[in-house]
Amino acid sequence: MAKTGDKRGGSGKKGLKRKAATEEPQEAAVAEDGATESGVQPPRAAAFPPGFSISEIKNKQRRHLMFTRWKQQQRKEKLAAKKKLKKEREALGDKAPPKPVPKTIDNQRVYDETTVDPNDEEVAYDEATDEFASYFNRQTSPKILITTSDRPHGRTVRLCEQLSTVIPNSHVYYRRGLALKKIIPQCISRDFTDLIVINEDRKTPNGLILSHLPNGPTAHFKMSSVRLRKEIKRRGKDPTEHRPEIILNNFTTRLGHSIGRMFASLFPHNPQFIGRQVATFHNQRDYIFFRFHRYIFKSEKKVGIQELGPRFTLKLRSLQKGTFDSKYGEYEWVHKPREMDTSRRKFHL
Repeated sequence: MAKTGDKRGGSGKKGLKRKAATEEPQEAAVAEDGATESGVQPPRAAAFPPGFSISEIKNKQRRHLMFTRWKQQQRKEKLAAKKKLKKEREALGDKAPPKPVPKTIDNQRVYDETTVDPNDEEVAYDEATDEFASYFNRQTSPKILITTSDRPHGRTVRLCEQLSTVIPNSHVYYRRGLALKKIIPQCISRDFTDLIVINEDRKTPNGLILSHLPNGPTAHFKMSSVRLRKEIKRRGKDPTEHRPEIILNNFTTRLGHSIGRMFASLFPHNPQFIGRQVATFHNQRDYIFFRFHRYIFKSEKKVGIQELGPRFTLKLRSLQKGTFDSKYGEYEWVHKPREMDTSRRKFHL
């Protein structure tokens, strides 16, 4: 028993000596340059942003975390610079320099030689003699026929019905297998001034044909981003029977001017302002956005708007002289992506 006690005691002394030896380096004094006497550098906090590219991080979660932190820091720096600039402008008052105009694709648009000048005599002569002159001279009032492709589905039918509530004096008829070449003479005999055909693909509207009667022209559009009234959030009540106003934005070229006149000829003259309804065709980068709103007077200076629907986006594919004729028709303009879409800053409307 005594021998075993001696062994335990001896082992305890050795353990104390080892512990003391391990504690000596931790108590060593730190030099002025931050290194210990043994030359080991203490651990430092990780610098942010890192000195290397975040894309070099192999771990996906770590890379995503570092990228998120970097975006947050960039956002904070941008907000701080914006507040500082605002304070400087308030301090300068009227002596503050004008705000810089941001560069966008729209304001960097390549100049088009066909841009319409309102004071040009040639443009005025064309407007007085084109196919829409009788409408703008108030000799005819619009009467629209809206139809679909063969065997339309529910979404296309509902879009036609909602368009008929937007465009006054418009009537919806179903194709019943008739060709457009047979429909157009019947429309002319019944004094229709325009024909709208909604095409579909996979139960979704994807095209619109607009033909001005009786002598054309005929425009073919690609349709996308269709939203019916039930699919629009915070929409207003259904539209009334008042004649709406019409707004045409950014149709600047000769081609765009013709398309704008086609849209204008769909709506009757003398809008009823008491209805406070407005139909907008807004052209931006050759995409035509259609919206239908009702505006509400909140005060003498503030006006709010409610979207009534439907909404969709159009992209012009071709403009044809005369009425619809896919085989022998003469085309004024056809969109050719490989030849025309060489520059992002060149637009045709």
